[in-house]
Amino acid sequence: MPQAIWKGAISFGLVTIPVALYTATEDRRPSFKQLHKTDSGAIRYKRVCETDGQEVPYADIVKGYEVEKGRYVVFSEEELDNAAKATAGTVDVVQFVDASEIDPIYFMKSYYLAPDKTGVKAYQILLKSLVKKDKVGIAKVGIREREYLSTLRPEGDVLVLSTMFWPDEIREPAFEELTTEVKLRPEELKMAGMIIDNLSSNFEPNAWQDGSRQAIETLAKAKVKGQEIVAPQAPEPTKVVDLLEALKASVEATKAKRAVG
Repeated sequence: MPQAIWKGAISFGLVTIPVALYTATEDRRPSFKQLHKTDSGAIRYKRVCETDGQEVPYADIVKGYEVEKGRYVVFSEEELDNAAKATAGTVDVVQFVDASEIDPIYFMKSYYLAPDKTGVKAYQILLKSLVKKDKVGIAKVGIREREYLSTLRPEGDVLVLSTMFWPDEIREPAFEELTTEVKLRPEELKMAGMIIDNLSSNFEPNAWQDGSRQAIETLAKAKVKGQEIVAPQAPEPTKVVDLLEALKASVEATKAKRAVG
């Protein structure tokens, strides 16, 4: 059973449900360690003070918040704990909304919330009510010295908490290219719509695999066995002469792919 990273309670209205928080995802990208080229020794990093160039013991390191370039104020662990106390230990649900109202750009990381034995009934009531009403909860939660905006939604038999960026953390898409005026021909839009139709199907998560990770794992096994490494040739980039012709070719290609699938 995985280790809980946080224990607290869900609070909505006057109801409190004891829960534990578990990570719902894991990063399985290939992990590389930096080595010394001459002897393959692992590279270590030292904590060095920029002022005197001396290595600093962990016990002598404090947390500084930069108020302006090169000027800091120092915070103690107690002060940081107090700053997050308002929501520490509580998933405080303050609103319920339709999931479609939330732009996916806000989402950061997902966690499973599992109930304590004493809170199973209340947990089930909340979960089933969210399913019936087709709603997600908007909540504030304090995790590791930081307050997060989050959503609470049902996923099968478990509640999933997803931390979110605050609105002022979302950058505006200010790109000059987006202001360029272009003339869109009806036939081009029609062809693009046909490509979308041909490639439309239900999302099946298990059908997707990380090709880059598989390639690294295969190469690593070959290196261990002393096999010669042969790099696959990258396909030649397609030269697009006319957008409409490319769209027509794409329609036919995706139509054939759909027929095979």
